[in-house]
Parts: sequence; C-alpha cells; structure tokens
Amino acid sequence: MKKLQLGKSELEVGEISLGCMRMNDLSKKEASYVIENALDLGVDLFDHADIYGGGESERVFAEAMNENPSIRKKIYLQSKCGIRKGYFDFSKEHIVSSAEASLKRLQTDYLDTFLLHRPDTLMEPEEVAEAFRELKDSGKVRYFGVSNQNPYQMELLKKYLSDDLIVNQVQLSIMHTPMIDAGLNVNMQHDKAVDRDNGVLEYCRLNDITVQAWSPFQYGMIEGPFIGNDDFPQVNEKLTEIAEKKGVTATTIAIAWILRHPARIQPVVGTMNTERLKQIEKASHIELTREEWYELYRSAGNTLP
Repeated sequence: MKKLQLGKSELEVGEISLGCMRMNDLSKKEASYVIENALDLGVDLFDHADIYGGGESERVFAEAMNENPSIRKKIYLQSKCGIRKGYFDFSKEHIVSSAEASLKRLQTDYLDTFLLHRPDTLMEPEEVAEAFRELKDSGKVRYFGVSNQNPYQMELLKKYLSDDLIVNQVQLSIMHTPMIDAGLNVNMQHDKAVDRDNGVLEYCRLNDITVQAWSPFQYGMIEGPFIGNDDFPQVNEKLTEIAEKKGVTATTIAIAWILRHPARIQPVVGTMNTERLKQIEKASHIELTREEWYELYRSAGNTLP
C-alpha cells in the first residue's frame, strides 16, 4: 500500500481509509477481524463520527481494538462532530464535549484527526478556533479538518485557526462528479458548467488539504450503488472491460479511478466485508491510463466540451 501524507503534516496513512459507519452491526470478534484484515492490507486510517450508530460504532471498534492493545500505535483514528438531530452545532461546548465523548467511546487518549461534519451556517469561527486550541493543547486531538465545506467556508475558519486544516471529506464517485465537472466545462452554457462548490478540488490542492472521498460506490446523492446496477449499463460495461483487462474486479477499478486523479484523493470505503476490502485495496496497485480514466468518466454519462 502506498502512503499518503495528510495535509502538510507528517501524518502518513495508506491511500485508502475504512469508514466505520456500519461497525455497530458487528460483534467484537467480527470487528476485530475487520480491523486486523484492514491493517494487513495497509489500510490504517479508520474514519468515525459521533453519529455512526449513535456512537455505538466507536464503542464496538474500541472493544475490538483493545483485544490487541499494540494496535493503537499502528492505526490513525479520525472522528467527526457537528450533526445533531434536526440541526448542526459548531459551538465550542459541543465540539469539545463531542471529542471527549468519542475519546471515551474509543478508549483512547487522543484522536489523530477530528473533523467538523458538514457546514453549520450559524458557526462562529472564533468559537471553533477556541475549541480546536483547547483540544490541541490538551493533547486530545493532533490535527483538524472539515467535511463537505467549500473554499470560502474553510477560509473563514482559517482566519482564526492557529493550525492548518488538513482534510476535507466530500462525496465523489464515477457517478457523482460535480467537483470535477465544473472544471472541465469552464465558460460553457450547460448544467455541467455550474460551479456547485466554488472550486473545492483546486482549492484543496492549492492548500495541501487532502480530499477524502466518501460514498465512492454511490450514484447521485447516495441514492444507491452503481456497480452491477442495471440502470447504468454503460459504466458497468466499461468497468468490467477494464477490470478484465487488468485481472481485477469492477470494484477495484472504481477506486482506481479516484486514485488516478493527481489530487491524491483518499477514498473512504464503508465495507465491513473483508473480501471486498481486498478487492478495493488492489486499486493501490492499478494505474489507469489517461485514456482509461476519461473513458470511464464518459461512460458515466458525461460529455467533454
């Protein structure tokens, strides 16, 4: 597994991370197997959030991790906060208490990265900065990031932060490409030219912010998986064609398509199936050509200007 440096920091992780949204469905034994299998494959960043399973996913993960205490030194723990029932909350009190609650559930002294989960339009950036500073100074969080934020939202935060933001989690798959579409259709008079995120991909590249791609197998706004979906024959035909040529699966190629982008995007995959994770990890060893990348992009229904 190739290593990826998050932001400008020394925080190096595998190219693929494992989202633990569904870990609350596993027994301690099953979760332990998932974690060990991931580490064997070089997948060492585990992505959590306080809302995953109502916090239960973090608790199950901790029980499994503590079966082998030495594992903590081998993994990178990431969690998120800010989504509450019916509203978003980036208040200092909520950020600090959420981080401390995650630490307690995860049974660890620190988080490697802690993200703000979606934007909060009522955010007071000075308050966020105070929360981050308190968590950093106490040794409870090493680095910070955001999720689903555009450049101006990040700039507003950065005006008050003493540390760089090193991660931005956004949705990306072959079948969900708005942050790529606008950059390919500059000054065109059609829907794909609409800049829906103020150039977040280019902004992150300019500012050494690692883009983490969530739902890399979903189409639309997480409407369902596209691989093997009869509603998308062209993209599945092209995925299968390239997969057969390279001796892997369509799942592998879907992730290789993301990894091929020079932004060094890190997919966040949510599978708890160890065999599927093996297929996904093979993407780190597949290099798509420029022609193959664009063939897949066009097969998803995109046209080039």
